[in-house]
Amino acid sequence: MKAVAHQGKQGFDGLAVVDMEEPTPSAGEVKIRLKAAGLNHRDLFIPFRHRADEPALILGSDGAGIVEEIGGGVTNVNVGDEVIINPSLGWREKSDAPPKGFEIVGHPDHGTFAEAIVVPAENAVPKPKHLSWEEAGVLPLAALTAYRALFTRGKLKAGQHLLLPGIGSGVATFLLQMAKAAGARVTVTSRSEEKRNRALELGADCAIDSNGDWKEQMDGEKADLVIDSVGAATFDKSLRQTRLGGTIVVFGASAGEDIQLNLRKFFFGQYNLLGTTMGSSEEFQEMLAFIDSHKIKPVVDKMFSLDDGLDAFRRLENGEQFGKVGLLIG
Repeated sequence: MKAVAHQGKQGFDGLAVVDMEEPTPSAGEVKIRLKAAGLNHRDLFIPFRHRADEPALILGSDGAGIVEEIGGGVTNVNVGDEVIINPSLGWREKSDAPPKGFEIVGHPDHGTFAEAIVVPAENAVPKPKHLSWEEAGVLPLAALTAYRALFTRGKLKAGQHLLLPGIGSGVATFLLQMAKAAGARVTVTSRSEEKRNRALELGADCAIDSNGDWKEQMDGEKADLVIDSVGAATFDKSLRQTRLGGTIVVFGASAGEDIQLNLRKFFFGQYNLLGTTMGSSEEFQEMLAFIDSHKIKPVVDKMFSLDDGLDAFRRLENGEQFGKVGLLIG
């Protein structure tokens, strides 16, 4: 089968479209014939974590398709079912942090950038009927990350003010859509005027220039909740625009991992700083119920064929996207 895999060279030089052996499900597993898959920033890191001398690894955590074969003992899934893949492996119930042994589809085991994949049967979840294959294929990881950050960790409530630095990523667009569906007011930031305008069209109440004065552009108003996936480049500005007693949730560090923090100002301000990553199977089901009840659809930036999969990586690496970049497979 055709797949986008990493082998032989460190980094992106080791990425190639290759032929791989078709997988066969063991007991408790299902084989899915994939229709579409989605890229995440995680996929940009894996070629640098997966060693060049290790066997070829198929990348990808997001995917949707049709169940083609089931292993022994599987009763919750049938051949022919239309499913999306929950990329969270071994994290079943909602908890403060992932359990020991938690993994994500796509590393260290094979992922979704292929014509077929084998996953545990419990990770093959019915596809929401209102989503196309493209939309379902790019949904799972980013939507799960957004849901946990927003509701489990951030505890967003209707009427609150949410600040989202760096609008444009798949997770950020889900955060905007989910927050508006929950009745929040949302301010986004971006250096790109085009992305700010796209965010306003998607429902943002205010879109400000990341390079400008945030306080001035927000008319002195501060946010109840900030969800920051950018990192060091925006953290100070995010904290200054958080109300006293407010909360910052962090799940990314694409623009720097290290910050300086004035502890006295922080504890006198009664701020809350929370980390988050991914989510549990319980939260995955909650997320699907939420997007189904509000008929939320992913913002699809651009879809590529498997043959053009490396171009999808380049688009994501260059930060050109607004929403999700994906692969059309079947």
